[in-house]
Amino acid sequence: MAPNNPTCVLETLQLAARHGLDLDCVLSFNEMGLDFKIAFAKDSTGHTWVLRIPRRADMLARIEREKKILDFVKQRLPVHVPDWRVCTGELIAYPMLMDRVAMTFDPETYAVTWNIDQHAIAYLQSMADLLVALHGSSVPESVSAGISHSTPEMVRRKFLMDLERVKSEIGIGQDLEVQVRQWLDHDNLWPEFSVLVHGDLYAGHVTADAAARVTGVIDWSEAEISDPSIDFAGHLAVFGPESLEKLVAEYAQRGGRTWPTMVDQIRARHIASPIKYGLFALNSQCQKHLAAAKAQLGVTSC
Repeated sequence: MAPNNPTCVLETLQLAARHGLDLDCVLSFNEMGLDFKIAFAKDSTGHTWVLRIPRRADMLARIEREKKILDFVKQRLPVHVPDWRVCTGELIAYPMLMDRVAMTFDPETYAVTWNIDQHAIAYLQSMADLLVALHGSSVPESVSAGISHSTPEMVRRKFLMDLERVKSEIGIGQDLEVQVRQWLDHDNLWPEFSVLVHGDLYAGHVTADAAARVTGVIDWSEAEISDPSIDFAGHLAVFGPESLEKLVAEYAQRGGRTWPTMVDQIRARHIASPIKYGLFALNSQCQKHLAAAKAQLGVTSC
């Protein structure tokens, strides 16, 4: 059913009402998510709410996991995170964060729109502050809060399994496969420690004010204790290598824990990102995503 279909709008408003929300009848939808349909609506005070509606009935465990993460990080970061006022197996709802995300893209054309000056030093400095606070979170306290923990060696083994699955079910170009396997085998690139990471940190999940200062972070579903390079790879993908170097320098200056081959590790992880997209495509079984994944993976048609 099309999201703007009157029946779909009515069902969404009724769902919200059952959870105590009185919302305006004008809704907008974002259908891009694999696990959630997203709707936006204003309440009687004019404040916009975000509604995340699970696409499947088996999402409760994942919802509860993300709620634990949000409860843990919201008092530990210098930025805002979503405040889930409603959290059930049917609906997640929270007031939209005050500022706009730094970057948006059209779901059909993938055209990028910047809502900040992407060259602003304030963005790099405030992002470094955020990362130092997030990565400096106590690992034992994170584990006690129910957040999953992987050592660097566990991360490498899991990525190798993901590579094998993507190769088996989609395929992978020889050059990319060689690069990824060399990365996974290169002991000197990998850190000897794990930290609490957001897991999918890039400009589309970051809100920023008019001065380009980071003020909030959304979508914490991938957060875990893992390789810190994960939270820099998205920056490299969007802002490029020169900006990455500056961000790592700001991070180190503020007390972030680094290692000699950190930038090389981030670059290698970015090169391997088609594997992650391949997994997404396999899980979605969407032909559009599968075709795009094949292109990124370097799979040529016979």
